[in-house]
Amino acid sequence: MQLLDYRPDECESLFHEKTEGALRLLSRLALPDPVKHASPPSGFRLRAEFRVWHDGNALHYAMFPPGDSRSPRVIDNFPIVGPRITEAMAPLRARLQRSTELRRKLFQVEFLSTLSGELLVTLIYHRPLDESWRAQALELAEALSCKIIGRSRKQKLVLDTDWVEEMIEVGGQHYRYRQPEQCFTQPNGIINQKMMTWLLAQCVTTDTDLLELYCGIGNFTLPLSQRFRNVLATELSKPATAAARWNAEHNKTSNIELARLSAEEMTAAMADERPFRRLAHLKQALNQYHFETLLADPPRAGLDEATRALAGNFTRVLYISCSPETLARDLATLSVTHEVESLAFFDQFPYTHHLESGVVLKKKAV
Repeated sequence: MQLLDYRPDECESLFHEKTEGALRLLSRLALPDPVKHASPPSGFRLRAEFRVWHDGNALHYAMFPPGDSRSPRVIDNFPIVGPRITEAMAPLRARLQRSTELRRKLFQVEFLSTLSGELLVTLIYHRPLDESWRAQALELAEALSCKIIGRSRKQKLVLDTDWVEEMIEVGGQHYRYRQPEQCFTQPNGIINQKMMTWLLAQCVTTDTDLLELYCGIGNFTLPLSQRFRNVLATELSKPATAAARWNAEHNKTSNIELARLSAEEMTAAMADERPFRRLAHLKQALNQYHFETLLADPPRAGLDEATRALAGNFTRVLYISCSPETLARDLATLSVTHEVESLAFFDQFPYTHHLESGVVLKKKAV
């Protein structure tokens, strides 16, 4: 996390500046008018992490300027975090400060919360943790009504579970999500819900199949599964794939298959370049799917060259991007075969230069 330039009165205008910058990058393309989804100016972030600064007997949350580990900025409050984190920050710091056992060589505190009110706190240390630590951490968890994890080098002590459970309504249906610690989840829960709703609205019910790359814990997979005959969702992270599988099973979906493959590996599999044992469990062979739609939510690096070529073969491409620069590069390639049907911007990260975009592309008529 970066230091906060908190300007709530300018939140909407800052978002407008980012969208205008993105449109300049995409200016060579024929674009529809974008839909813009602004974030609340405060209380939107569901995860946060702070270094711990020890100043004599005092203990503070702190952040540091980039490249400067000797100039802590003490954080007394952090207005962008959600209510569950806000409620816990001060009492947690006070209890840590009073406990020699809990504060000793404490290096960092990480918060993971949900819109539905759960909270998981991870305490990271530069020392081994023992039963004395566990006993006091259990008291801390009970006092704050939260889950606690202790971490140090090669050690992880989970006092309850290492995940929180979220409940999100999309298109009139409620979905349960297990969100593990240290798996990527969308940090702005309100904007994430808007992204899910927007994506669902872009898809009509069809008897064709969806291929999803970078599915994470199944954030978009679950609601979109109601629109397609089958969904094959891929993700490289082992814990994220396990969470996505749990989420699919506990939401009683029957048409989602998951495979632990990178986008590059899935592209190779689709081209029949080599067999992958991690696809052997599928209910049907890869060539028996009737894929017409591709959903990709890549990291900031965007799509690699081979995956861009793969996307060119699909009738429709749903692209969620967190980097306007790599989005512009990828769309320059895809515009040879596709045209942009819908465009949306989402202020997932207010007060930063980062911008989330949603693009729907359809195959050009021959």
